[in-house]
Amino acid sequence: MNYSSWMTGDFMDIAGIRNIFNNREARILNEYRFFSVLVPLVNVDNKANILFEVRSGNLKMQPNEICFPGGKVEENESPRDCAIRETSEELNIPLEKVDIITELDHIITYSNFTLYCYLGQLEYCDISLRQFNRCEVEDIFLVPFDFFIDSEPLYYEVEILPKINDDFPFHLIPNGKNYNWRKGMNQIYIYQYEDRVIWGLTAKIINNMVKIIKNHK
Repeated sequence: MNYSSWMTGDFMDIAGIRNIFNNREARILNEYRFFSVLVPLVNVDNKANILFEVRSGNLKMQPNEICFPGGKVEENESPRDCAIRETSEELNIPLEKVDIITELDHIITYSNFTLYCYLGQLEYCDISLRQFNRCEVEDIFLVPFDFFIDSEPLYYEVEILPKINDDFPFHLIPNGKNYNWRKGMNQIYIYQYEDRVIWGLTAKIINNMVKIIKNHK
């Protein structure tokens, strides 16, 4: 049923509205971008390690920062498939070598993107040759998982304030320029491992994993 078929005169009937929303899947409202990352576990001498990437210095966004394999979810691609594809492309390993263990908690950021997170396993022999994609990855390294269990990160809270331009129609809202806008808080974690600094969303994902493990009964 199209719009004109259930509109008559100046009103819409409820049956037509019901028809449009029936079986519609709810989405996140606002202009959000969607990304996926993989937290890669690597077994070395029977000990769990986490693999990290150092982003290439030639990238426009966050050059030289430490991160997990990942990227933007493409059209008609699931977040899970995105995490597998990006890991395969960045580390130059076959898709079937990326073993997904589970989906982790995802993050909705104040900067209008949603990050889906997955925990997976890679075989050490597949990544030890270091034949990663040099266009995107400067280096890779491993950190024993025990380090994060035993180490408390630095923790900071940053207040997020709305910036309202002068051309906003303040006269249309209660209290005008004195309106009590909602504020937000961004939690920032920082781990220091040898000469590496792991922070931002990457550290937030790790910290959440550690909390889940420590709270497990």
